[in-house]
Amino acid sequence: MTTVDTRIVLTIEEAARRLGIGRTTMYALVKTGQVRTVTIGRLRRVPAFCLDEYVQSLLADETSLGNAA
Repeated sequence: MTTVDTRIVLTIEEAARRLGIGRTTMYALVKTGQVRTVTIGRLRRVPAFCLDEYVQSLLADETSLGNAA
């Protein structure tokens, strides 16, 4: 059974789990600015919609390549 997570901000680890990638890779995406984050107090969090934005940007990059293969 799958539960739907309705939180609007996630930890780096939770965001990585949602994308199905490793923690180190997620930190790299955040560091390079590919995935946006917010600071709440001293905590770094990933807004859930920023994961959607990241995946959309990957799809846009794919379509801009056209028939490159």
